[in-house]
Amino acid sequence: MTRSAPARLLVETREIDPVEDLLAYTDPSHPLVWQRRGDGMAGIGAPVTLVGGGHDETLGERWRAIAERAEIDDPLRIPGTGLVGFGALTFDRESSHASTIVVPGVVVGRRHGRSWITTARTADAPAPGPRAIGYGPHWSATLGPGSLSADGYMSAVRDGLAAIAASEVSKVVLARDLAGTVPAGADLRRLVRSLASGYPDTWAFAVDGLIGASPETLVTVEEGTVTARVLAGTAARGADPDADTAASLALATSTKDQDEHQFAVRSVLEALGAHTSALRASEQPFTLKLPNVWHLATDVEGRLSGAASALDLVAALHPTAAVAGTPTPRAIEVIRRLEPFDRGRYAGPVGWIDAAGSGEWAIALRCAQFDPGEAGEPIPLTAYAGAGIVAGSDPESELLETRVKFRPIVDALA
Repeated sequence: MTRSAPARLLVETREIDPVEDLLAYTDPSHPLVWQRRGDGMAGIGAPVTLVGGGHDETLGERWRAIAERAEIDDPLRIPGTGLVGFGALTFDRESSHASTIVVPGVVVGRRHGRSWITTARTADAPAPGPRAIGYGPHWSATLGPGSLSADGYMSAVRDGLAAIAASEVSKVVLARDLAGTVPAGADLRRLVRSLASGYPDTWAFAVDGLIGASPETLVTVEEGTVTARVLAGTAARGADPDADTAASLALATSTKDQDEHQFAVRSVLEALGAHTSALRASEQPFTLKLPNVWHLATDVEGRLSGAASALDLVAALHPTAAVAGTPTPRAIEVIRRLEPFDRGRYAGPVGWIDAAGSGEWAIALRCAQFDPGEAGEPIPLTAYAGAGIVAGSDPESELLETRVKFRPIVDALA
């Protein structure tokens, strides 16, 4: 099938006076946000939306076609200005859910003390303008068990351990879900704001109904430099300073967690190797402190080679061992067999890309998917959390890990 030529977009970026609250400039019902440590972007409207089945490998070339046809006026030329697409891609290529890249009609952004507005429109459309939208009332969600109960999850972990014992996989990441609703007409920006303020070092995101706060960078491309942060291996924070120090030390010296982490690092280095030069990773992982957990973390950096874009690197990297397992193709098969649900965009790539192919992408963790509901009816949602299973994993401990990982989104929904 021949695809029609993409729409020709007229894109204009201008610097504006400092903006304090980016979330005021996005749709309360369908927020479009990428934010970290106060900097980021918020969008509204969608003159162009790319939709693909599963993790559609044509999204990269389709994005390039849009970028090549666009007429871009961007005197700032800093990350996030000019033509920008916000993306949320599925975890599994066989998912029944869609991967999407949304080009907002208006983006209001802030980075390193500078603020801007970008508009994108077709030639026959009027130029859109920014408009701050007041917040709706506070709300809380109802939330309960999803397709996989606590007991069911521990049973799935035992089945995962059996697959490891049979040498089917070395590691498999198994998730469970919670299901619920939020009131009709709820201002979903309040959830984004709660996550962004409670977890400022994470990527707070909202794209096509997927809202969360991820601590894990999948890949960043900026002026030819490629960076990634690998997280694998988790421990709950201690209740007091001494217990917290002990938890961090136990994680750093845990053979099980170190093995899990090395699986994840190796998968990232192998995936990036074909697209980069001078690729390097720290020799030993460090412990990353978040408000609710400790993670083992490794930073990776290299130089982009060839004409690859951030989307090309996303396609090469995803899914990583950190969210799937090792060997990854076999781990995906085990996940399909043991998880009684389609993950959709949970644990898939989420982020943004610009006309030059630069961008920032995270793994969609600590998140919930909000699905369109009937007008006037409560809005359905599904939240997810998972844990990496390796030889020696304990089902009760892995269940506890998912409870800890659920805490950011569950608390924000309360």
